Amino acid sequence: MSVVMISLNEAHNMEAVLENLKGWAQEVFLVDSCSTDATVEIALRYGVHVVQRRFKGFGDQWNFALEELPIAAPYTMKLDPDERLTEELKASLMELTNNENAQGIVVNRRLWFMGKILPVNQEILRLWRTGSCKFTDVAVNEHPQIEGETVLASGFLEHHDSPDLDHWVVKQNRYTTAEAVSQVKQNPLAVEPALFGNALQRRMWLKRNFWKFPGRYLILFLYHFLALGTWRAGKVGWIWSHLRTEVYRQWEYKRFEIEQTGRLPASIPSYPGDPDARVPFYE
Repeated sequence: MSVVMISLNEAHNMEAVLENLKGWAQEVFLVDSCSTDATVEIALRYGVHVVQRRFKGFGDQWNFALEELPIAAPYTMKLDPDERLTEELKASLMELTNNENAQGIVVNRRLWFMGKILPVNQEILRLWRTGSCKFTDVAVNEHPQIEGETVLASGFLEHHDSPDLDHWVVKQNRYTTAEAVSQVKQNPLAVEPALFGNALQRRMWLKRNFWKFPGRYLILFLYHFLALGTWRAGKVGWIWSHLRTEVYRQWEYKRFEIEQTGRLPASIPSYPGDPDARVPFYE
């Protein structure tokens, strides 16, 4: 199978994720947004097929990858540089792609934070028959879309969300800015929101209506800490629950600032470095 990643300054993850894929993936592709660190250097050292392209949005970048990369394997997997496959998941994916007729495969992703596993799992579509997938064209929190049946793999996709808290805060700052701008511009959501629809439609309904609920931040914290069960991770779980709640507050305050001042925030550069002469570059 083919594994595809996109990146911007992911040198701190690149060696570990490529070691995790070595001997398992048939081919690995990377669409890099002109990193200024050693991301491309490490990827090339591992024999990854690397191209660079200006970043315009997550959905746009993923659709470019699926449409333009010379993917030859019968199945394609989306992977983020901060994710690792357990051996059980690797074996399950190989078995399912060899024996199943499913159009897509769902994996169970679990979260690591401050070096500790949190009881925060998410079933997400991450593998599909090559050529059958298209991503929602949104700036952030893109979703793959396919037609046909899916099956659930066993094992875990381990999500090591940032090497430290400083990196995590910087990343969330970028995400909340993108979400606030998208909301003010009334950009379409990934799918049509529906309270009684599928899991993704319910998430989009909450995304649109969360801001209307009184006491929403207390409810959100209690959901993270009690309903998801992060209390079982002790202080690390409490910190994560608190910070995830504050991400939504930051998002709301940024949206208010834009509406109050009539000004969009200074854009985060999407083209931070110069193209690397060793790899193809796309505008």
